[in-house]
Amino acid sequence: MTKEIALKYGCNPHQKPARIFAENGELPLEVLNGKPGYINFMDALNSWQLVRELKSALGLPAAASFKHVSPAGAGVGLPLSERLRKAYFVEDLELSPLAAAYARARGADRISSFGDWIALSDEVDESTALLIKGEVSDGIIAPGYSAGALEILGGKRNGGYNIVRIDPDYEPDTLDTRKIFGIVFEQRRNSVIPAADLLENIVTRNKDLPAEAIRDLVIAMITLKYTQSNSVCFVVDGQVIGNGAGQQSRIHCTRLAGEKADLWFLRQHPAVLALQFKDGISKTDKDIAIDEFLRGNWAETEDGGDVFATVPRPLTGAEKAGWVKNMANVALGSDAFFPQRDNIDRAQKSGVKYIVQPGGSIRDDKVVRACDEYGMVMAFSGTRLFHH
Repeated sequence: MTKEIALKYGCNPHQKPARIFAENGELPLEVLNGKPGYINFMDALNSWQLVRELKSALGLPAAASFKHVSPAGAGVGLPLSERLRKAYFVEDLELSPLAAAYARARGADRISSFGDWIALSDEVDESTALLIKGEVSDGIIAPGYSAGALEILGGKRNGGYNIVRIDPDYEPDTLDTRKIFGIVFEQRRNSVIPAADLLENIVTRNKDLPAEAIRDLVIAMITLKYTQSNSVCFVVDGQVIGNGAGQQSRIHCTRLAGEKADLWFLRQHPAVLALQFKDGISKTDKDIAIDEFLRGNWAETEDGGDVFATVPRPLTGAEKAGWVKNMANVALGSDAFFPQRDNIDRAQKSGVKYIVQPGGSIRDDKVVRACDEYGMVMAFSGTRLFHH
């Protein structure tokens, strides 16, 4: 451990000097390989808190895929279906629970996760390291690494992959401080760990909240706690499937999260799973090709462009809409109240059944009425989760 780490530069190359340091004692982390930068450490420390709290709240290994100080995905270590294994390009891998958690986190939005920062709640094993080895990633933070995992990860990026170990017992001070334009801001650290007790105030007629939905709503709330606000998060089957972050309007958060969730589900369409690629095509190129295929933007040439082995027939709008209608039992969390029912109307199009939000809008009655119309279950947590 050390008291200070000098950084190459800050958020941008012209922002020098830059460093992270401990005001008292030593830093609770150690760089085992590479040279992480300013944004890397911002991602690392936010993502570590997310997975630590998921593990604490649910008792399952947890993973997060971070980009620009917001999670592109997060998940816990539940087994993957054969359909998900194929959609995530892990059908040939033996996955430990921790590796399954990262496959879920990475699979939420594979386009956004390109070059991600990874956080893992448990010691990294070889199964997880082998999965990470095949992905484009900037770095990782975890409480420890097996010798085999460290050797595998140390070979990424020509030996320059950023590997950080954090003390799992470290607890920060009660007060958080930051400086903006020379002015010091201070506030009590957000030490609330969202859990099932925040779901007790169910305000809809439908009050049936199964254990799986409780788990998914907890994942949504903890993910939102470390997502740049405004934010709305869609979760199903133990993983984030759409995160709408940093929007000024809540309906735009919901639309963004819903669109990401729809694309996540469309990646599992039989026509997508049956796509044939040329030999030697990377996962990244496959991800881009699938995304373009689903958006109808791919190049239709005799040989299927640069990636497809055969020219795929494009999915019609009706086929895509029909497939998305199969989405069901999706959980949704919002970091602040819904000001209008339009958020509920959009959410139901992506299979949302369960919702948690703080409540407190003057139009709460209209929002609850919209949920009742769709047979949804909604809880008022009474806890806002803004993160800036």
